[in-house]
Amino acid sequence: MRHTLFELIRNFGDFLKHHLRKDNPKLPYILIVLVALIIVIAGVNVFIELTESLKEDVLAQYDQQISEYVVSFRSPVLTDYFTFITHVGDVYGYVIVLAVAALATVLYFKNWKYVLQTIFVMLMSSISNVLLKRIVNRSRPDAAHLVVVETLSYPSGHAMGAMAFYGFLIYLTYRFKVNPFLKTVLILLFLTMILSIGISRIYLGVHFPSDIAGGYIAGLIWVFFCILLFNLGEVFRRDPKT
Repeated sequence: MRHTLFELIRNFGDFLKHHLRKDNPKLPYILIVLVALIIVIAGVNVFIELTESLKEDVLAQYDQQISEYVVSFRSPVLTDYFTFITHVGDVYGYVIVLAVAALATVLYFKNWKYVLQTIFVMLMSSISNVLLKRIVNRSRPDAAHLVVVETLSYPSGHAMGAMAFYGFLIYLTYRFKVNPFLKTVLILLFLTMILSIGISRIYLGVHFPSDIAGGYIAGLIWVFFCILLFNLGEVFRRDPKT
């Protein structure tokens, strides 16, 4: 698999030699594709390494220590907050957030493209998460669960979905031409949601920290893989003569 990925990089390098000209209107998209490809390859390798080490004692010790540290902060206020946040990271939460984002995008940019792209990222993330859970087949932690869970543990669907959804929104927000202050606020809000949803799963006792890490990595892979696809589409769609 790694040989195939490196072969892909070499072929892409040959492609760049013929297209990296400052006057080429495709250049911004090509550079984004290159960066996304590097991150996807690095992410896949890190995810594989993490998955292969799930049964090692060292990782189990880190999982236990981090879980005990997070759980030590349990309080009625935090429990209410993280229970709410974890529900925001469920299907209905994303439907509501996506509806708001879709309304804002259509009203401001008059274009459904970004909404459809976000839905595509989420669908790919959700489908792959179900498949990965069944392949890895890792059980949930034995600690008391503060919320009801019915699926397997690795990688965390909440963490993966949060990274895929809010991570892609961060990418779109960064590219949008909006007020710098508003852009900064939105990006910080999306980052907070990603971190809060991940931490909530450890706090509520339904995931190991390594489940969250695996979910974050897998979600990030999908974000940049889709960025790669969408920008490749722009590269081949745009005519340099226009």
